[in-house]
Amino acid sequence: MKATKPDKLDEPPAPPGRRPAGTRHEGRQLRLPLWQLSLPRGRQAAVENLFRFQSLFGLVAVFLIAVMVSPRRDGQLVFLTSGNLANIVRAVSEIGIIAIGMTFVILIGGIDLSVGAVLGLSAVGAATLLVNSGMGILPMVLIVLLIGTAFGATQGVITAHLGIQSFIVTLAGLQAARGIARIWSGGLGIPIAYGTGPKEAPEAFSVLSGSINGILPVPALLFLGVGVIAVLVLRTTAFARHVYALGGNEKAARLSGVPVRRVRITVFAISGLLAALAGIIHAGQLNQGSPNDGAGYELDAIAAVVIGGTNLAGGSGSMGGTIAGALLLGILNNILALNNIDANVQLLVKGLVIVAAAALQTLRPRIS
Repeated sequence: MKATKPDKLDEPPAPPGRRPAGTRHEGRQLRLPLWQLSLPRGRQAAVENLFRFQSLFGLVAVFLIAVMVSPRRDGQLVFLTSGNLANIVRAVSEIGIIAIGMTFVILIGGIDLSVGAVLGLSAVGAATLLVNSGMGILPMVLIVLLIGTAFGATQGVITAHLGIQSFIVTLAGLQAARGIARIWSGGLGIPIAYGTGPKEAPEAFSVLSGSINGILPVPALLFLGVGVIAVLVLRTTAFARHVYALGGNEKAARLSGVPVRRVRITVFAISGLLAALAGIIHAGQLNQGSPNDGAGYELDAIAAVVIGGTNLAGGSGSMGGTIAGALLLGILNNILALNNIDANVQLLVKGLVIVAAAALQTLRPRIS
């Protein structure tokens, strides 16, 4: 009697919510991280928590390393001095604010390469309106923020309605913002002097270069405020659910009623708004606005987001992780500078940290 091959319907089903390794799903080979296959379920939960808070653990680790390798001055660790810590958070504030906006963009699977140029455009705008136009601080801030928001929203409209990849659109936006800034400033930096006479800015604008009680820099306070608002938005609003849904699966999000185009435009508008805010802070800290300001800031912002654990493909990530990633980069830059490490070596170390953070994403738990 000839043996018959059992029908696939007689095979026992895979456990709910899981598929055996090596099976195919919709024509693609499904591969799970090795640790996810080998560890018992109880230990898997512990490892998942480690990945969930990878940016925080990384921040703590880099902080401890910085303490250990910090040079000493008069018997005191230079890294732990209040002045040095204040310098770190001051230096991080602009990149951190830009990175918060970048997080929204990356969560939907996009990228925004124009943020550094928008910062330069906004710094030029702030200096020009205050010094050359004699405008007050409040109207200047409103106009500059509106310019940044409109610039970002325009890029969002192009990506949403024309279907052009955000990489291409924002690369063109980077060039456009630099060009507008150079035309506006005549290609020169515009210094900001304070006083009540002509060509002088209101004295109150200099607060951006100051500190509260000589401890907390004002830009760091603004960074903290923006971060708190962003965390609340991502945790409590319907807009955040739409952002995650769009980044996870655009087609499914559209079929489930998510206003995909509106969300995409809003996300790029937020990125432009926060880049403009960082530009105002930049002008206040450096007492000038130059069309070359912010060069390379977009790369540091993306690095902070990646180190913070946000998936570059979209759909997963947290704002707290981005804030921790920005602080990690700030501490890393600071301790390398304190130890007089060659600038080229600093770039190499930062690159290795970014690659390591990206590599960790390949080991993160996946729903199979």
